[in-house]
Amino acid sequence: MKNITAKALLFVGLISIVTSFSSNDDLRNVETQKSAVNSKEASKTKTYNIRYGLLSQSGTKILSGSYDVGSFVATNNATGETFETYAGGGFQSIPKFYEGIPAGTYTFTAMQGQGGWVGYGSVTGEVSDAQVDADGYITVYIPIVWEE
Repeated sequence: MKNITAKALLFVGLISIVTSFSSNDDLRNVETQKSAVNSKEASKTKTYNIRYGLLSQSGTKILSGSYDVGSFVATNNATGETFETYAGGGFQSIPKFYEGIPAGTYTFTAMQGQGGWVGYGSVTGEVSDAQVDADGYITVYIPIVWEE
């Protein structure tokens, strides 16, 4: 009798443990619902296309040529989120483009390239409809602070 009671209790305990777990389908449904909400929110956020150029030490705006630039970086001043054009370092052709930056105030800068021949400053500006030019870009000129 004790043996049958023990087996019955063991069986009931095992069944209760097995049925207490959620199926993977429940977890997948929650993840699908979350991603659907996130994609809806993302589609509401307007983004802008940035065209990077350089500003020489004499004040000349540069939108062509090859320069020792590692990457251009835009940092959102409110969130700290960064958007980088990293292309492997070394010499890169100007202009460089970045598509998909949300509206806001940003600090724009450039990182030294592989050769370290040029140092860059930074500029702060607003990314919004008011800055979009006829080509559909917001053009940002990063100042060259020093060069060898």
